[in-house]
Amino acid sequence: MILLLFGPPGCGKGTQATYLAERFHIPAISTGEMFRAECKAGTELGKKALAIMSQGGLVGDDIVNAMVAGRIAQPDCRNGFLLDGYPRTVPQAKCFGGLLRQRGLLDPVVIHMDVADDVLVNRLTARRQCPKCLRIYNVLTQPPRIAEQCDEDGTALTIRADDQEAVIRQRLRAYAELTGPILEFYGPSMVRTVNGAAAPDAVAKAIETAVLAAQAAGMAAVK
Repeated sequence: MILLLFGPPGCGKGTQATYLAERFHIPAISTGEMFRAECKAGTELGKKALAIMSQGGLVGDDIVNAMVAGRIAQPDCRNGFLLDGYPRTVPQAKCFGGLLRQRGLLDPVVIHMDVADDVLVNRLTARRQCPKCLRIYNVLTQPPRIAEQCDEDGTALTIRADDQEAVIRQRLRAYAELTGPILEFYGPSMVRTVNGAAAPDAVAKAIETAVLAAQAAGMAAVK
């Protein structure tokens, strides 16, 4: 089983990735973690990526694709895997498709967690952080015991710069511009859209149902 998980900032994608990995017994692989592992291990790809990033450049598709190819060839991916943060471009998606065909693997199940911008803005602007211990709160879902004070040390909570509404909306626009073409590339026959604004348990159930239905359809097509 190969899952591609897409969702805008603040949609709870990380929570769902963890759930899916446990539910289907596959590793959840984020591009950020993959990059850090390559750089820490000092691999040739890691060295190239680090050199580019240290100069403020963007790591090219050739390096990203090679990192993904190497990662999914690891033994823990034998029975499938979940990718979070890849592919980020249509050329990456095309390369990934070719990689799957080379390995004789089925097409991925593409899950899109759809959440309205206003809901995400409300979620993210409700976040607060303690500048001392760095603990994160949410005044809507995980408020401190005393309003605007850290439970651990009583320090006044702050709003992070990236949780300002203008910044959030810019991030959401960038996400839509980046992800839209990829979802169009895979098309309605491969993309399963779920309501990411629901409660986490309900979202998890909806994703699980979509994944199992897609898996059954894929197996039927092979037969």
